[in-house]
Amino acid sequence: MCTAIRFDDDHDSMYFGRNLDWSEDYGEKFVFAPHDYHYQPAFNAEDKNHPVLGIGIIVDDTPLYFDCANDAGLAVAGLNYARYAKYAQEPVNFTTNVAAYEFPLWVTRNFTSVDDVQEALKNVTIVAQAINKQYPVATLHWMIADAKRSIVVECDADGLHVYDDPVDTLTNQPPFPQQMENLGNYAHVAPRTQKSVKWGNVSLATNQDANSSEGLPGGYGSVARFVRAAYNNMHYPTQSGEKANVNRLFKTLSMVSVIEGTAISANGEFEKTLYTSCFSGATRTYYLKKYDDETVASCAMSDFDNSANTLQTK
Repeated sequence: MCTAIRFDDDHDSMYFGRNLDWSEDYGEKFVFAPHDYHYQPAFNAEDKNHPVLGIGIIVDDTPLYFDCANDAGLAVAGLNYARYAKYAQEPVNFTTNVAAYEFPLWVTRNFTSVDDVQEALKNVTIVAQAINKQYPVATLHWMIADAKRSIVVECDADGLHVYDDPVDTLTNQPPFPQQMENLGNYAHVAPRTQKSVKWGNVSLATNQDANSSEGLPGGYGSVARFVRAAYNNMHYPTQSGEKANVNRLFKTLSMVSVIEGTAISANGEFEKTLYTSCFSGATRTYYLKKYDDETVASCAMSDFDNSANTLQTK
């Protein structure tokens, strides 16, 4: 279970973030890949050396990013897409082959805009290759965002699909078009409060505040979280300044965060929101808040040595 959103501030700078919901952490931290870091793609993909900062782990000198962004303000998050994700089993000739584990890194090392990524994806094969035996291939789909818009990338049994994301929101399965279609069931939901309504000749006075949002689903499942996150993200007023926008992101994602004891995975373990992250396109700063510590940690790209050639962590 996971949720991701994006939005812009009053100067059209992007803020992008996600909840990572799972039963155990991997020791994830801030990971910075500088310009001269030698990224060795799994197949025939390129590396155009954009510096990347995100949340993840390092395996075999490769950053496995759960979410990340580059110096151009392009951001990516991978979210669980169980039962639906179907990658190619082998690389395909005459296409750019990208291993599933390196997809966020490949996107952020090579591109500066969603438009450029979308164009490149017309000739990309995402391959079901693990980085090693310890870390099996994760079944994911991805949200990619910049200051103008976001897209969703899904690999299904019938191939790779790229969807525009008009609500700047992503959770998990089912496929994104079904999530969007389901939003129509909540078209009546609004932040306003009606003073009274008529049922025939009977006038009914409301007896609670914000009653027009009463129909929002309250569960922790992917479909319910998608509706709730999209509603809150699309209705939150535009904010001014870094502090207000970071606060907006954390407040919005708190509406879909999972607390321990409320969701049990198939193997009987409690799932919870392990962390919430936020990337500021205005300052190229990453923010991180973990489940067991409400303190918000932060790192800017300028806090790292971009002239180095090795991965750096904080």
